[in-house]
Formats: sequence, C-alpha cells, structure tokens
Amino acid sequence: MELGRSGWRAVLTDAAIGLGTSLVVTVAIAMDLGGARSPDFLAYLFAVCLGALMFVRRHFPVLALVATAAGLLAYYAAGYPAIGLALPVAAALYSAAEAGKLLISAVTGAALIAVSTFFRLREGESLAYLLGFELASTAGLMFAAIALGAAVRATRLLRAEQLRTARQAAAEREAEARRRVQDERLRIARDLHDVIGHTIALVAVQADVAEEALDDDPGTVRAALKTIRSAGEEAIHELRGTLGLLRSPGEPEDRAPTGTLRNLGSLLAATRESGLAVELRAEGEPVPLPAVVDTTAYRIVQEALTNTLRHAEASRAEVELRYERGGLGIRVTDDGRGAGRRDDDPGGGSGFGIEGMRERAALLGGRVDVAEAPENGGFVVEAWLPVEVGRQ
Repeated sequence: MELGRSGWRAVLTDAAIGLGTSLVVTVAIAMDLGGARSPDFLAYLFAVCLGALMFVRRHFPVLALVATAAGLLAYYAAGYPAIGLALPVAAALYSAAEAGKLLISAVTGAALIAVSTFFRLREGESLAYLLGFELASTAGLMFAAIALGAAVRATRLLRAEQLRTARQAAAEREAEARRRVQDERLRIARDLHDVIGHTIALVAVQADVAEEALDDDPGTVRAALKTIRSAGEEAIHELRGTLGLLRSPGEPEDRAPTGTLRNLGSLLAATRESGLAVELRAEGEPVPLPAVVDTTAYRIVQEALTNTLRHAEASRAEVELRYERGGLGIRVTDDGRGAGRRDDDPGGGSGFGIEGMRERAALLGGRVDVAEAPENGGFVVEAWLPVEVGRQ
C-alpha cells in the first residue's frame, strides 16, 4: 500500500520518537544509577523494545501503553538501574489519551508512579527526594502528555464537527436550490397553462362567432378576427416573458411578473369581446401588492374567466376584488351552468386549472374555493391571498 505525504510524515515522526526513546533509556541505563543488577544485554534490549513500541502507538494506542508499562515494570523487577518513567512512557500516554482512553492513561500513569516509588524506596533512595522532587516532575510530565493528547483529540473532534456541519449546510443549500428550481418550474408550467388556456378559449369563442357571421355580417367577422389577433399577440408577449425566465440566472422573486392586476383591464376587455359581459367591482382601498400576490391574483381571475368561457355557457360574469386588512379577497361568479353540470366540476377534481389556482394560493398561505353560486345557479370561485405572507 502506497503512503501519501501525511503517511510518510507519520512514519518519520514515530521513527524519531522511537529512536529518541531508545537513546534516552540507553543513556540512563549506561549511567548505572543504582539498582541491584548491573546493565547487560537484556537491559539494553528493554531500551530497544520501548522505542519499537512507538511504531504501533497510532493504530494500537492501548496495546502500546500497556506493553510499555509492562516493560518498565519488568525492567525494574529485574533490578536494573533506574531509568525514570516520564520519558519512556510519555508518547504512549499521549497516544492513548488522543484515542479517548483518558481513564486508562491516568490509571496507568498513577500505577507506574506508585510501583516505581515502591521499588526505589526499597532500594534505599531518599523518601524526601522521591516525593519532593522526583514525584512532582515525573507526575507533571506524564499528566501533561495525557492533557496534550486529550486536547488534540478535542481539537480534532471539533474540526470534524465543523466539517460535518459545513457539509450539512452545503447539502441543505443544495436541497433548497433544487426546491427553488422545482418551484420555479411549477410556476412556469402554471403560467404556460394559464396563458395558453385563456388564449385558446378566446380564439375558440371568436372562431365560432366568425363562422356564424361569415355570410351575413362581415363586420362581426372582422371584429372576431381582430380579437383573435389581439389575443394571439398578447399570448406571444406573455409566452416570451415566461420562457425568458428559463434563460435568466436571477432568483424567481427578482424577475418581472408576466401578468398582474394592472393588466386586468386588458383581460376583461378581451373577455368582453368574446361575448361574455364582465363587470369589475372593487371594495376597500386598493393598496400596492407584493409582486407574487399580484401575479397570483391575476392568474386566478384569468383562469376563472377562462373556465367560464370554455365550460359555463354563461352570458355574464362578475369579478370582485376586496382589499382588506392583511389580504386580498377575490370572487368570480357567472350565470352559466352550475358546478354539477360543468366540465371543470370541482367535485371530480380532474381540472388542472382549478388545481393550479389552489396550488398558487396555497404557496402563499391562501386558499381557493369553488362551488355553485346560490343566487343564480351559476359558478363561483372565491380566493383569499394573505398580503403579509407575500411581503416576507
């Protein structure tokens, strides 16, 4: 298996620590500071083995610590000269603590100090020296190694958590971007449905008018053809604006809407030219609406009138706008066939136009209700669009 730069760096670091440990222990053995047994080949073999354990401390930290501690205890039990504790075991204590084995590290360090102190007292060393100087320095160095390992582990975990959080945030942003793209596609699909559906309805009605008047009333034919041409031009304009959104890199809310209540006069005029008498009533004081609410209101009125032209066989319709505190109310009624006798019967739930109106309103936290008009047996579409939601 090939090692990368970090892998070779780890190997060289362990080799340096192992070599340093062996050299320090070898020098301490050669100084022959006490002990019942003079240094021999086996004593120096202990030095080599303690250094070799540094090569496994990364992958088997507990094994390296236990083996180091056992080697030191065996060395002192054999009666060899004192070599200290802190330096031979410091790297193993650090590695175990870095692996999260704090309790094992602390217990092992304390046990080594206790056993070493016992053997050195038995050999006649001064209690005052051991407890007053040797113990403080040894314990301080050993537990400093433990603390360093714990700090490195905490830093690594913190970085891992930060990386995980960053990845999660990136994934959430990507999911949000996909959701916004999907919402934009649905909005464009609804716009296309509304524009094409309304235009086709006008063209179909005017074509019928022109066909009936073809022989007897050329003026009516010309007016019908003019209306068809006007509807086609308006549809082309709106389709260009809607399809242009597919090429625009901007956010949906930054894009100009393709139909608003400012265009309602043109919509009603085209509907009247198709033979449907339409009246507009407004209640309350008109206020500027957020773009998304304005566009949604226009599309609901457009779809309701399109359904009236296509399905209701009505002679008149009424559009009512109610500007109320916190929202806009919309009511479109006709005197044609009621809900039970229309192709877009809401009870069937098959009409994409009605479903599209409901989806548009629901995205803003509003609602759309369709039912039979109780006063004339026709059809009524009622909608409520909260203005505050649109301003967020």
